[in-house]
Amino acid sequence: MASVKRTEMEKMFYLLLMLLAGVSASLPAQAGNYCNVFVEMGYQPAEVDDKVQEVFNDVFRGPNKVYFEVGDSLGYVSDIKNHDARTEGMSYGMMIAVQMDEKDIFDRLWRWSKKYMQHQEGVREGYFAWSCKTDGTHNAEGAASDGELYFITALLFASNRWGNDTGINYKAEAQHILNCIQPKEYTPAPQRAGGFPGFGPQQQGPQKMYLIDPETRLITFTPDGFGQRFTDPSYHIPAFYEVWAKYADDGRSDYWLDCAQKSRAFLHTCINEKTGLNPDMCNYDGSEMQMPRFPGRPQRPQAAPRRNGSSNFRYDSWRVPMNITLDYEWSGKDTLWQRQYCEKIQDFFYSQGIDTYVDQYRVDGSLPEGDEILQAGGFRKLRHSIGLVSTLGAASILCQHEKKKEFVDALWKARHEPFDDGYFDAYYDGLLRLFAFLHLSGRYRIIE
Repeated sequence: MASVKRTEMEKMFYLLLMLLAGVSASLPAQAGNYCNVFVEMGYQPAEVDDKVQEVFNDVFRGPNKVYFEVGDSLGYVSDIKNHDARTEGMSYGMMIAVQMDEKDIFDRLWRWSKKYMQHQEGVREGYFAWSCKTDGTHNAEGAASDGELYFITALLFASNRWGNDTGINYKAEAQHILNCIQPKEYTPAPQRAGGFPGFGPQQQGPQKMYLIDPETRLITFTPDGFGQRFTDPSYHIPAFYEVWAKYADDGRSDYWLDCAQKSRAFLHTCINEKTGLNPDMCNYDGSEMQMPRFPGRPQRPQAAPRRNGSSNFRYDSWRVPMNITLDYEWSGKDTLWQRQYCEKIQDFFYSQGIDTYVDQYRVDGSLPEGDEILQAGGFRKLRHSIGLVSTLGAASILCQHEKKKEFVDALWKARHEPFDDGYFDAYYDGLLRLFAFLHLSGRYRIIE
C-alpha cells in the first residue's frame, strides 16, 4: 500500500514539474489515466460520490426515472416524451450499468433488447430495430448505427467484468453482432404508400447493408437505405474500435484500429475551425450535405431555398465534445488536437454566456431560424439544455484554460427540472448528465 501511495505521489510531482515547465500541452495522454476533475476543482471526494449516486438514481430509480423493469428478468429505458424505447437509450443504459457494476440492470436491458429489438434472421440479422413501443412492438425495422456501437462495447465490458457463465455469454453476443455488421446484399421492399418521400427511389435494386462504410471505414448513419450514404459526427467514438481490437478476438484487430484512426481524421474535417461546432449529419469527407430538408420533395417554384437543418449543431451534436474526451481518456492518441478542440468549443459557448448559451446553432455560430430549429417534445424552441451543459462540462477534462472550472461548476449546480413552459427531458438530458458525472469523477473506464 505504501509503495502505491509513493508511486502516485511521484506521478503527481512529475506532472507538477512538467506543468511548471510549460510543456504539459505537448505531452501525449496515457490511455487509462482517469482523473476525478471534481476533486481537482475543489469538491470533496465523499461529496462527489454522493452526487454521482444521486444522478444515477435520478435516471434509474427516482420519480423521474427512465428505466422500467418488466417481470422477473426484463427492463427497458424509455424516451418518455416520445413514448418509446430506443437502441440509443438501451445501449447507453447497458454501458452505464456495466460501469456502475449494476449487473441486474445490465442483464434486464440486454434481455429486452435481444427479445424485442434484435433481428434474429433475414438481411437484418444481428441488427436492432432502433425504435420500439414499450410493449416491444416495432416502430421501425431499420437500425441507427450508434446503438450497435454501444451494444458491442458494453457487452465486451460485461464479459470482462462478470465473465460469461452467469446466464448470458456476453462475449458470444458481442461477437454475433460483430459478425452480422459485415456488408450483406439485400433487395429493399417497395416503398409504402405515403412513405417518406425520396427514400424509395434511392433504394432501387440490390443494396449493401453495412455499419461501417467499406470505402471510407467510417460509421454510417443507418446501415441500410438512404442513411448509409452519409454519417453522423456524434457516432464517431474511435476508442470503442480500440476496445474491439483488444477484446473481440475476431481476427480483425488491424481493421478496427484503422477504423479508429479514420474516425479521428474525420472529426478533424467536420468541425468548424473557428467555432468548434459540427453538423448533426454530413458527408464522409466532412462537408455539408447538399440536400433539402426533406429528401426527394421538390422545391416549390420561386420559393426561397430551404436550409438543411441537419447541417446545424443540435441534439446529436451535443455528444461530440464528450466523445472526443472519452477517446482522450481511453486511447491518448490525438491529444494535442483534442485539447485544442475542447478549449475552442468551450471558448465559443463561453462567448455566448456561460448561463445563457442555447442548444442549437449553425456551425458558423449564428442562430438557426424557423424550421431549422429541431423540435423536441412538441416544442420548437432554443433552450439552455442540461444535456449540452453536461457534455461541455465533460470537455473540461482536456482543457487547461481557466474557463474549464466554470463549466464544471455549471454542471454541478445545474438542476434537472422542467422549464417554465413545462418541457422536461428526463431521457436524453438525464443520460448525458449521468455520463458527464461518470467522466468527471473518473469512473467512465475501460473495463479489462
